Amino acid sequence: MTQPIVSIMDIKQAKQEGRKLVMVTAYDYPFGLMADEAGVDMVLVGDSLGMVVLGLDSTVPVTVEMMIHHIQAVVRGCKHPLVVGDMPFMSYNTGIRDAIINSGRLMKEGGCDAVKLEGGVDFAPVVEAIVKAGIPVQGHIGLTPQTASALGGFKMQGKDAAAARRIVEDAKALEAAGAFSIVAEAVPAPLGKLIAESVNVPVIGIGAGVDVDGQVLVTHDMVGLFDKFIPKFVKQYTKIRPTIIDAIKAYGDDVRGASFPTDKHSFGMSDETLAELKKSLDKKDS
Repeated sequence: MTQPIVSIMDIKQAKQEGRKLVMVTAYDYPFGLMADEAGVDMVLVGDSLGMVVLGLDSTVPVTVEMMIHHIQAVVRGCKHPLVVGDMPFMSYNTGIRDAIINSGRLMKEGGCDAVKLEGGVDFAPVVEAIVKAGIPVQGHIGLTPQTASALGGFKMQGKDAAAARRIVEDAKALEAAGAFSIVAEAVPAPLGKLIAESVNVPVIGIGAGVDVDGQVLVTHDMVGLFDKFIPKFVKQYTKIRPTIIDAIKAYGDDVRGASFPTDKHSFGMSDETLAELKKSLDKKDS
């Protein structure tokens, strides 16, 4: 059965229908293909690629050009899910004009269906301007990795009533600005539930409990490919990193022991052609 192409309207309707949304990250063509085949609703090309793919210490150094490069690769593999491109740090913080230009580049050059940016009440005017420019926006509240240092590090947000209320207000402001969905990261589960109940657009949780409208995880965390650190909210469904390392080690052993390649992995040549080649080489040498 052919999978349907997921649209912005499909995402919005999922909440009304009580259907949980499935979102994962992808940063290249192979993972885009796998996410597509697995039948997820949305694929996020996150600026987390800076850490899990490029080896950076944070997402801050990621540029618009980097994002475009990776979005293009993912889009080639994703034919059915809605592809969301992350707006990197300082690509929208410097003003509405820059925000529209850079979000437009992610869509026009990268090929994604929507963009995501971090921030709530303070960035609602930016979201509104981007949406008015014809670019769908997904919000991101709670723990916002680009500004994690200002939040005290990669820690749960909304611990006290005042902080929790601000996050709910952030969600409402983003909805009013036209965001089609909102990611809520690293907040107490009861707060996640309250956020989802406070807005009419889907709330996608990552460490926000089960009572939101969907979930997103970094695929490399989920499959055990990136193990520099594992957030509390990650469930590892498999651990492929040790399997890959074992395979590379086995390959190394075969190469060093001259047991690879075998005839099965080599191209042949007829005896006549080989004899003719050797004859021609002998004449050249003489």
